[in-house]
Amino acid sequence: MIDITRPIYPGVPVWPGDTPFSYELTWRIADGGSVNVGKLTTTTHLGTHLDAPWHYVDDGGKLESVPLEALIGPCRVVDARGQEALTVDFLKTIQLAERTLFYSGQPNRWETFPLEFMHVLPEAVQYMAAQGVRLYGTDAPSVDPLTSKDLPGHKAFARAGVYIVEGLALEGVAPGDYELICLPLRLEGAEAAPVRAILR
Repeated sequence: MIDITRPIYPGVPVWPGDTPFSYELTWRIADGGSVNVGKLTTTTHLGTHLDAPWHYVDDGGKLESVPLEALIGPCRVVDARGQEALTVDFLKTIQLAERTLFYSGQPNRWETFPLEFMHVLPEAVQYMAAQGVRLYGTDAPSVDPLTSKDLPGHKAFARAGVYIVEGLALEGVAPGDYELICLPLRLEGAEAAPVRAILR
């Protein structure tokens, strides 16, 4: 099994202005407690995470609407390094799968949050959906540029009915076919959740 989940640790970079991650012990055996118990404070878009459609369209489905069948099954890892934006022309040069993960060259551990990364053009989303893609995975932190306010990529995915996993750790993973297991926390009513993603 290959773990393609970004590690979570104090100081892990998050989207600028979003809630930083913290973990602290609220009970300690060393202080006389019967157990050690921790408390998490975090954004739902932490590290490797699944976006629910409600994140980017107000009438979109919340996290519980995402079918597990979209998140588990055969997948393909594609080397997309050198692509500033994912285009139809590039997609025509590769084979797509129902679950396709794109490695754009992001390292598995960010020292600082990346300001530039591969985004997805709306027409590329339409093309992928027409080819049967149901889940789009990326090592980038978003499918739209950092400064985007209208989120054309996200909204194109919503219209196409394709789900999005962002922040995958794909450095060192050979392109090819795998089985994907990508399970979010069961946060009912949420717009996103961290996932544990592995390839087998």
